[in-house]
Amino acid sequence: MISSLVLSASRCRQIVDADVDSVIVLLKNGFPRRSYEYWSQVLDRLAKHLTPADMPKYGYLIESAGAPVGVILLISSSIRQGDWTEVRCNLSSWFVDPEFRIHASPLIFQATRKKDVTYLNISPARQTLPIVEAQGFSRYSDGRFVACISPSIRKRAQVQIVGSDVTPNAPFEAFEQDLLLTHARYGCISIWCVTSERAYPFVFIPRLAKRIIPCAQLVYCRHIENFIQFVQPLSSYLAMRGKLFVLIDSKGPIRGLAGRYLGGIAPKYYKGPLSPRVGDLAYTEAVILPSLF
Repeated sequence: MISSLVLSASRCRQIVDADVDSVIVLLKNGFPRRSYEYWSQVLDRLAKHLTPADMPKYGYLIESAGAPVGVILLISSSIRQGDWTEVRCNLSSWFVDPEFRIHASPLIFQATRKKDVTYLNISPARQTLPIVEAQGFSRYSDGRFVACISPSIRKRAQVQIVGSDVTPNAPFEAFEQDLLLTHARYGCISIWCVTSERAYPFVFIPRLAKRIIPCAQLVYCRHIENFIQFVQPLSSYLAMRGKLFVLIDSKGPIRGLAGRYLGGIAPKYYKGPLSPRVGDLAYTEAVILPSLF
């Protein structure tokens, strides 16, 4: 009887601007290690993020008696893949008050109901993996490859590394220049590897492995083969900035790179028409929520 009353008195709807303050309080209660200021920054980033017109700006909430009792944040983006564009949506920061947990599954259903959108879950808790798979998500990355930094003292005249604020003197994609500039504003290391043929974009985010070891995580490149191709100049560039190795999402060992594969670490899931490629976490919570990993 109580469950029926709770169900009938609650509804699921999109988060709007007027909900932001109360959603921040709910998120702080659900994730007590993160401050009100932290969640305020996250919601502010979502407000400024270029979200596709038919996708929620912030995500969805469960409302009961006029107050939010459950929330899931969505980070939706239009992603260029060659000559076409797909909509990709990263599910993040899912929390429902204990007495309303009956609504948890309907909340996920509402958040992932569009058949033409690729949904990502890139930080599932280990205990939730069976639930994630039962919700129709498939794993696309099984672990992480720890690539060793091997800086070279030899200068490579054929490759020049420049920052995102420099327009390369070589062919490049305009959307990738926008991507580099946007991610630089989020605190990422956004650079071009410029050759005479074209400019290749790379985005890394600084990390602290085991909270003390400085490293970098690969957020974006055109193809993993490009990272392998430019590993020496990239290693020198990152080593000069104190990064000791690079973390790369992977399905296994990466041929052509020295390092170690760690299976079962930070698996990533998707649901929808297109499997994401490893080496592309652009416009996801890896950037919007930079201290999540």
